[in-house]
Amino acid sequence: MDQQSFVALLNEDLESEFRSIVQYTQHTATIKGAQYQSIIEELKAHLNQELDHALALAEQIAFLGGVPSVAVPEIPNVPDGAEALQLDLDLETAQLERYRQRVGQAMELGLHDVVEALRPLLQQTQDHVMDLQGALGE
Repeated sequence: MDQQSFVALLNEDLESEFRSIVQYTQHTATIKGAQYQSIIEELKAHLNQELDHALALAEQIAFLGGVPSVAVPEIPNVPDGAEALQLDLDLETAQLERYRQRVGQAMELGLHDVVEALRPLLQQTQDHVMDLQGALGE
Protein backbone atom coordinates (compact mmCIF):
# COMPACT_ATOMS: atom_id res chain seq x y z
CA MET A 1 0.00 0.00 0.00
CA ASP A 2 1.21 3.49 -0.78
CA GLN A 3 0.58 6.69 1.14
CA GLN A 4 -2.08 7.90 -1.32
CA SER A 5 -4.11 4.71 -0.84
CA PHE A 6 -3.71 5.06 2.91
CA VAL A 7 -5.04 8.63 2.77
CA ALA A 8 -8.05 7.40 0.78
CA LEU A 9 -8.78 4.87 3.54
CA LEU A 10 -8.43 7.59 6.19
CA ASN A 11 -10.99 9.62 4.25
CA GLU A 12 -13.39 6.66 4.38
CA ASP A 13 -12.80 6.55 8.13
CA LEU A 14 -13.53 10.28 8.33
CA GLU A 15 -16.81 9.78 6.47
CA SER A 16 -17.73 7.02 8.91
CA GLU A 17 -17.09 9.42 11.80
CA PHE A 18 -19.38 11.97 10.14
CA ARG A 19 -22.06 9.27 10.02
CA SER A 20 -21.50 8.58 13.73
CA ILE A 21 -21.93 12.25 14.58
CA VAL A 22 -25.26 12.51 12.76
CA GLN A 23 -26.48 9.11 13.95
CA TYR A 24 -25.65 9.78 17.62
CA THR A 25 -27.26 13.22 17.37
CA GLN A 26 -30.51 11.63 16.27
CA HIS A 27 -30.34 8.80 18.79
CA THR A 28 -29.60 11.01 21.80
CA ALA A 29 -32.64 13.12 20.90
CA THR A 30 -35.10 10.36 20.05
CA ILE A 31 -34.39 7.28 22.17
CA LYS A 32 -36.90 7.33 25.01
CA GLY A 33 -37.52 5.28 28.11
CA ALA A 34 -36.16 4.93 31.62
CA GLN A 35 -34.11 1.87 30.62
CA TYR A 36 -32.12 4.03 28.19
CA GLN A 37 -31.36 7.09 30.35
CA SER A 38 -27.85 6.08 31.37
CA ILE A 39 -26.85 5.02 27.85
CA ILE A 40 -28.17 8.29 26.42
CA GLU A 41 -25.66 10.15 28.59
CA GLU A 42 -22.93 7.79 27.31
CA LEU A 43 -24.01 8.45 23.73
CA LYS A 44 -23.66 12.19 24.33
CA ALA A 45 -20.09 11.59 25.49
CA HIS A 46 -19.51 9.37 22.44
CA LEU A 47 -20.84 12.15 20.22
CA ASN A 48 -18.20 14.57 21.46
CA GLN A 49 -15.48 11.95 20.99
CA GLU A 50 -16.69 11.24 17.45
CA LEU A 51 -16.18 14.91 16.62
CA ASP A 52 -12.68 14.70 18.10
CA HIS A 53 -12.05 11.60 15.96
CA ALA A 54 -13.19 13.44 12.82
CA LEU A 55 -10.89 16.35 13.60
CA ALA A 56 -7.93 14.05 14.26
CA LEU A 57 -8.52 12.18 11.01
CA ALA A 58 -8.88 15.39 9.01
CA GLU A 59 -5.61 16.68 10.46
CA GLN A 60 -3.78 13.46 9.59
CA ILE A 61 -5.21 13.44 6.07
CA ALA A 62 -4.06 17.02 5.50
CA PHE A 63 -0.67 16.29 7.10
CA LEU A 64 -0.18 13.42 4.64
CA GLY A 65 -0.99 15.69 1.68
CA GLY A 66 -4.63 14.78 1.19
CA VAL A 67 -7.85 16.75 1.31
CA PRO A 68 -10.29 15.73 4.03
CA SER A 69 -13.59 14.45 2.70
CA VAL A 70 -16.86 16.25 3.32
CA ALA A 71 -19.05 13.31 2.31
CA VAL A 72 -21.49 11.84 4.80
CA PRO A 73 -22.57 8.27 4.07
CA GLU A 74 -26.26 7.46 4.03
CA ILE A 75 -27.59 7.08 7.56
CA PRO A 76 -30.42 4.67 8.35
CA ASN A 77 -33.38 6.34 10.08
CA VAL A 78 -33.72 4.22 13.22
CA PRO A 79 -34.80 6.57 16.01
CA ASP A 80 -35.90 4.17 18.72
CA GLY A 81 -34.48 2.03 21.49
CA ALA A 82 -32.66 -1.22 21.10
CA GLU A 83 -32.68 -1.14 17.29
CA ALA A 84 -30.92 2.25 17.30
CA LEU A 85 -28.37 1.05 19.84
CA GLN A 86 -27.69 -2.05 17.75
CA LEU A 87 -27.11 0.19 14.74
CA ASP A 88 -24.64 2.22 16.83
CA LEU A 89 -22.89 -0.95 17.98
CA ASP A 90 -22.60 -2.25 14.43
CA LEU A 91 -21.08 1.05 13.29
CA GLU A 92 -18.63 1.24 16.20
CA THR A 93 -17.60 -2.40 15.70
CA ALA A 94 -16.86 -1.72 12.03
CA GLN A 95 -14.90 1.40 12.96
CA LEU A 96 -12.91 -0.53 15.55
CA GLU A 97 -11.85 -3.03 12.92
CA ARG A 98 -10.96 -0.22 10.50
CA TYR A 99 -8.79 1.50 13.12
CA ARG A 100 -7.01 -1.75 13.90
CA GLN A 101 -6.23 -2.07 10.20
CA ARG A 102 -5.22 1.58 9.91
CA VAL A 103 -2.73 1.33 12.79
CA GLY A 104 -1.12 -1.70 11.15
CA GLN A 105 -1.01 0.00 7.76
CA ALA A 106 0.53 3.16 9.21
CA MET A 107 3.20 1.02 10.89
CA GLU A 108 3.95 -0.75 7.60
CA LEU A 109 4.33 2.64 5.91
CA GLY A 110 6.69 3.82 8.63
CA LEU A 111 4.28 6.55 9.73
CA HIS A 112 4.89 6.16 13.45
CA ASP A 113 3.61 9.65 14.21
CA VAL A 114 0.33 8.78 12.49
CA VAL A 115 0.15 5.55 14.50
CA GLU A 116 0.37 7.61 17.69
CA ALA A 117 -2.37 9.95 16.44
CA LEU A 118 -4.65 6.96 15.69
CA ARG A 119 -4.15 5.11 18.99
CA PRO A 120 -6.60 7.28 20.99
CA LEU A 121 -9.26 6.74 18.32
CA LEU A 122 -8.71 3.00 18.53
CA GLN A 123 -8.97 2.96 22.33
CA GLN A 124 -12.03 5.20 22.50
CA THR A 125 -13.78 3.22 19.79
CA GLN A 126 -13.14 0.02 21.74
CA ASP A 127 -14.64 1.74 24.79
CA HIS A 128 -17.71 2.69 22.73
CA VAL A 129 -18.15 -0.91 21.61
CA MET A 130 -17.95 -2.13 25.21
CA ASP A 131 -20.44 0.53 26.40
CA LEU A 132 -22.94 -0.40 23.71
CA GLN A 133 -22.51 -4.13 24.28
CA GLY A 134 -23.24 -3.53 27.96
CA ALA A 135 -26.31 -1.46 27.17
CA LEU A 136 -27.61 -4.21 24.90
CA GLY A 137 -26.81 -6.97 27.39
CA GLU A 138 -24.23 -8.58 25.12
